[in-house]
Amino acid sequence: MQTSYNGIEVPANGKPIEYKDGVYTVPDHPIIPFIEGDGSGRDIWKNARAVMDAGVELAYYGKRKVEWFEVLAGEKSFRLNGNWLPDDTVKATMDFRVSIKGPLTTPVGGGIRSLNVALRQLMDLYQCVRPVRHYPGVPSPMRKPDEVDIVLFRENTEDIYAGIEFKEGSAEVKKLVDFVNKEMLAGGKKQLRTDAGIGLKPISIHGSKRLVRAAIQFAIDSGRKVMTIVHKGNIQKFTEGAFREWGYEVATQEFRDKIVTERESWILGALDKDPHTPVEKIALAVEPGIDFAPKEFADKIIAEVKGVIASIGQSHGNGKWKNMVLVNDRIADATFQELLLNPSKFSVLATTNLNGDYISDAAAAQVGGLGIAPGSNIGDGYAVFEATHGTAPRLADQDVVNPGSVILSGCMLLDFIGWKEAAKLIESAMEETIKQKFVTIDFQKEMEGATLASTSQFAARIIENMKKSA
Repeated sequence: MQTSYNGIEVPANGKPIEYKDGVYTVPDHPIIPFIEGDGSGRDIWKNARAVMDAGVELAYYGKRKVEWFEVLAGEKSFRLNGNWLPDDTVKATMDFRVSIKGPLTTPVGGGIRSLNVALRQLMDLYQCVRPVRHYPGVPSPMRKPDEVDIVLFRENTEDIYAGIEFKEGSAEVKKLVDFVNKEMLAGGKKQLRTDAGIGLKPISIHGSKRLVRAAIQFAIDSGRKVMTIVHKGNIQKFTEGAFREWGYEVATQEFRDKIVTERESWILGALDKDPHTPVEKIALAVEPGIDFAPKEFADKIIAEVKGVIASIGQSHGNGKWKNMVLVNDRIADATFQELLLNPSKFSVLATTNLNGDYISDAAAAQVGGLGIAPGSNIGDGYAVFEATHGTAPRLADQDVVNPGSVILSGCMLLDFIGWKEAAKLIESAMEETIKQKFVTIDFQKEMEGATLASTSQFAARIIENMKKSA
């Protein structure tokens, strides 16, 4: 391990977080790299850091302390050394395993590797985890924002993030279109248009299963009762539909004693009401249109009912399944609607990449916007926590931007390394500050009777509220 990165000395008082056999070992003074971010990130980071430091100090009476270590990226890095994303920055985030970043911009005209893309690929950060919940008093356009309390696990390496595209008119796309039309689709009515750009959408067994596995394990560990697989499998059967199928395989093969699927719950629920219910009647409850279906389909459903009763009737029956995690699935567009109309139906979601991108931002909009939406990118042995919003360069250095996203991402980081007391103390104090209607302008302009606070004043009030409750 290096003693400096980008010419910046590693904190002498700290030690790196270690990872072995799936377990993190966190010292009392862990070295955690940070990137302050561009634009408004400068205001946000210094205030978020002050809140996190105070929370750790108060929670552990000075026995623990984060040794923050700045690594360079974005505009600051370019001004100092002419490089938007130095190799040393990527290396530091890998060497120290857990890090946090503010918002970064991509310059007009390109020419910069996305930090997220670089780290996701090099560190295999396959989970984009986005918790979304409403804090009382935060302005919302919804009637029932308090019912929004979800944690979304978005697959972070495949689907559109695989980045496989061919430009319309290029030799590569012509070759691909010719091959697909003449070889793969020969003799059929379906053909690719010759003037199309083409993008490939890989979704693998490996990528799907490890993402759903993480989501189910989180639901079990956190006491959440529903884990929903979100997909568009009604249209894309071999990618989105496969994601659904592989997700259920993980659930039933690896977590059998901890979960029940939705269809299984219907069967077991019918038996709970009447143990003598004929399997044909239960099959009708599972598939109401079975009377009008071909006999082969009806026989298949009846066989499914018998199989569930035989395999888990004893272990999951007599109401035992009600104490387990319910694993279900929903079509992506239906999920959007239900999340707006009946958000309490969802708790943990596992999604493909693009669906998760839309849903996480839409959910954040229901509870106050990206200004207080935290996020993380997690792999096996590495984690990067981040603001989910942009840089807002026009507001830079004006002390006006809401620091909530980075503060709550910091809470996720502290929780991740096992410092749960500090995370809870900070989050509760931020919630109390919002209840006091002492908020930044994004909230103040929508809250009747609110007091306008600057970024630094908002952070200072959070620290004050922590001191009162510690």
